Amino acid sequence: MSQGPAQQGSTQQGSTQQGSTLPPQLAELVEEFSEVGPKDRLELLLEMSRELPPLPERYADAADTMEQVHECQSPLFLAVEVAPDGDRAVHLFFSAPPEAPTTRGFASIMRTGLDGQPAADVLAVPDDFYVALGLARAVSPLRLRGMSAMLSRIKKQVAAATSV
Repeated sequence: MSQGPAQQGSTQQGSTQQGSTLPPQLAELVEEFSEVGPKDRLELLLEMSRELPPLPERYADAADTMEQVHECQSPLFLAVEVAPDGDRAVHLFFSAPPEAPTTRGFASIMRTGLDGQPAADVLAVPDDFYVALGLARAVSPLRLRGMSAMLSRIKKQVAAATSV
């Protein structure tokens, strides 16, 4: 894997199996995961976990400044910022311990796939998009529930920020 899972450059929206559209970077990730076997999907998820960027200083105290996603098996905190103008670009920030690579991988998928996208596009992501990643054979349903909860929290915060 010479280019890594966080490839950029696509400007088209991708389609899921359900016919819904995904933001371009998220569609690329779904395609990348679906093109490899279950064992390689887990390796790709671990690679994504290493790509989760550090938090900016303003979120240094994650427990006090970010929302915890209790459904995750490992402690995960997230923050969502929505630009006040234009297409209301969404910016995502995650805190997860290095010893929780699955949780960090899920967070990295969300950040890579959704960060910088218009609020409307983030809100339109199907709640079950993660099924198309094909991770059900690589990780437990309990862990996948954590990824679902992350998306739910992101969408809730985006909706709250855009309804003001």
